[in-house]
Amino acid sequence: MPETNPLGRTGLAFGGDYNPEQWPEAVWVEDVRLMREAGVTMVSVGIFSWALLEPTPGVYEFGWLDRVLDLLHENGIRVDLGTPTVAPPAWFYREHPEALPVTSDGTRYAFGSRGAICHSNADYRAAAASITTRLATRYADHPALALWHVHNEYGVPVSACYCASCAEHFRRWLTETYGTVDALNEAWGTAFWGQHYTGFDQVDPPRLTPTVGNPAQALDHRRFADVTMRENFVAERDILHRLAPGIPVTTNFMTALSQCDSVDYWAWGREVDLVTNDHYLITDGRRTHVNLAMAADLTRSVAGGAPWLLLEHSTSGVNWQPRNPAKTPGQMARNSLTHVARGSEGALFFQWRQSRRGAEKFHSSMLPHAGTDSRVWREVVELGSTIQALAPVEGTRTVADVAVLWDWHSWWAQTLQWRPSEDHDARERADTFYEALYDRHLTVDFAHPENDLSAYPLVVVPALYLMTEAAGHNLRRYVENGGTLLVSYFSGIVDEHDAVHAGPCPGALRDVLGLTVEEFSPLLQGERVRITGPDGAELTGDVWTEFVVPRGAETVWTYADGLTVGHPAVTRHALGTGSAWYVSTRLGAAGLDALVASAAADARITPRSDLPRDVEVVRRTGESGTFVFAVNHTGSDAKVPLDTHGTELLTGERAAGRLAVPAGAVRVVRLDS
Repeated sequence: MPETNPLGRTGLAFGGDYNPEQWPEAVWVEDVRLMREAGVTMVSVGIFSWALLEPTPGVYEFGWLDRVLDLLHENGIRVDLGTPTVAPPAWFYREHPEALPVTSDGTRYAFGSRGAICHSNADYRAAAASITTRLATRYADHPALALWHVHNEYGVPVSACYCASCAEHFRRWLTETYGTVDALNEAWGTAFWGQHYTGFDQVDPPRLTPTVGNPAQALDHRRFADVTMRENFVAERDILHRLAPGIPVTTNFMTALSQCDSVDYWAWGREVDLVTNDHYLITDGRRTHVNLAMAADLTRSVAGGAPWLLLEHSTSGVNWQPRNPAKTPGQMARNSLTHVARGSEGALFFQWRQSRRGAEKFHSSMLPHAGTDSRVWREVVELGSTIQALAPVEGTRTVADVAVLWDWHSWWAQTLQWRPSEDHDARERADTFYEALYDRHLTVDFAHPENDLSAYPLVVVPALYLMTEAAGHNLRRYVENGGTLLVSYFSGIVDEHDAVHAGPCPGALRDVLGLTVEEFSPLLQGERVRITGPDGAELTGDVWTEFVVPRGAETVWTYADGLTVGHPAVTRHALGTGSAWYVSTRLGAAGLDALVASAAADARITPRSDLPRDVEVVRRTGESGTFVFAVNHTGSDAKVPLDTHGTELLTGERAAGRLAVPAGAVRVVRLDS
C-alpha cells in the first residue's frame, strides 16, 4: 500500500458503525452535530440494511440512504459503505429456505439472527451480486464514499455448511484440487478404515459419524469452507471494482485468535485493497492489553506490514460474554492508541449510538444510553481530539523486532480429534509465547512459515504441528544464514494433508533442530515435571514431554523426573552461522522467559531492562518521521528512555532523553530527525 491515504481524508480515521435506520430521521441531524463535536471523520453505513434497501424482491428503496449519505457529506464525514449481504431479508429465506446453512448433524438453522448463510447456495450468490450491483451503480460517484465494506465478519458465526448443495460444491472443489480420485485417496489416506473412493460422487462433507472420521477430509472441508466464503467476497469485490473504480474494497477481519478460527487470513489479506479488523477484549481475568497488542500485530502482518484500519472495537463493555465489565477510565484511549501504534490508520467503534432494541442493546457505544453527560462520551470527545493530533503518523509503518510463525491451516489440523493430548492447545502456546516476547518489550511480526524471514534476528515457532517440506527447508536456510530459531514441541509433525512426515519426528524440522523424537509422552492432568539447566537452575513443565535424541544438538536443560528423566528437555543446535532451540515440554511464564532470554541473547537482541512491565513502547516510521508510542497500562508513572530528543504530539512538550508517561496514559513522541 502506498504511503498516501486511500480513503480521501487527511489524518487518521475516527468514528464507528452508524445505523440511522434504527432511529427516526429527526435524530439524524442531532447525530451528525454530535459527530462533529466528537471529531468523527468516518462512519460505516448500511451493513445490515438489505431488508430496508430491498423490502420486496426487485423493489428498491434508496431514498433514506441517499439522505443519510448526503447529510454525512455535508458535514465532512466520509463513509465506509456496506454491502448488506451478511443478513438477507426474511422474504429471501421464505423463497429460498435451502440458503439457510445445515450443521454436520443435519440441523438446518432458522432465520432470525445474522450470518445464517450457505455460501455455496446459487440463489444467495445471485441475490448478493444483485444488491451489490445496485449499490455500486447508485453510489459509485457519491462524494462521501471512501471505502466499500463487503459483508461483515466472514466466518462468524457460521463458516461451514453440510447441505446437499455444499456437498456438490465440495466435490467440484476436490476435483479441481486433486484432479483424480486416486490422488484424493492418496492425500486422505483412505486405505485406513476402508474409506477408499472410486469416484468423486461418493464423497460427502464430514458429517456426523459414529466415531472419529477422516482427519484429512475434515481438514480439507475447513479449507473448502474458507475458500467458498472468499469466492463470495471476491465476486462482490469484482463488481465494486468494475462499477466503482478507484474506491478501495475491504471486509472486516477478526484476526484475534480469541475471536475467529475459521478464516485463513493470510489468503484473505491478499484479496482486500485495505486490511481492516474488528477487535474485542476477552475479559477473562488475563491481561487484556496483551491480547490486543497481539491482534494488532497479527493484523498488520496480514497486511504485509502496511498500515491497516481498526474498523470496530468497543468504547466500554460488550454484551456477548458471560460477564461484561466496563472499561476503566482511560482504557478506551489506551486500547485505541495501542492499535494505532501497531499500524492502524485510526480507531473506529461499534457503534455510534447505542441501540434501544435488539441483541446488542447493552453493547457500549460512542453515544451511550446515558447521553452526552457521561464518562464514555467525554472520553470519546477527548479521544477524537487525540486522534486529530496524531495526523503526522499517517502512512508510517510499525517497526518489528522478531517474528512469530503462524498458519491457520496448522491450527485447524491441531484441533482435529484424537491428538496425543487434549490439554495441548495451539492458541494457548501462541498466546503464551507472544506474552513472553511482549514482556521483553519486543515488537512482533507474524509470518507464514514459507515467507522470507531474513529480516528477523529471532524467529519463534510456538505451535506448527502442520508444516510443509518447503517450510522446513525455509527454516533450515534461515538458520544456516545466521538466524536464531526457537521451536516449541509438537511442531513439524505432519504435512499439508495431515500425514506424518516420513521418518522420525519432528519430520520437517529434525534437520534444522538436530534431533529426533522417539516418542511423545503427554502428561496426565495436573502432572508436572522438573527440568534442570545450567548452574543447577530448575524450571517446571506440564502437559507434554518427549523422548528426545540429539543428532547434533547439545542438551541445555534435562528432565529431572518423570518418565523422560535424563532425556533432553531443551536443546540448542548450531547450524551454519545460526542456531536452533527446541523445548519439548510446556513451560509457563517463568520458564519461557528464561528460554526466550537465551534465544534472544543468541540473536544478539539487546534486552530492554530499562522499561517497566506493562509499559509498551512501539515505533512507527516513514517519510513524515519516526514516532515513539509509549502506552502505560500500570497504575504508576513511568519513565521511558529515548534515543534522542523529540516533541510529544499530545501535549506539545519537548522530550529530552527520557519521556514521562503518567499512570494509565499514552504519549507519542516525534523524534528529531
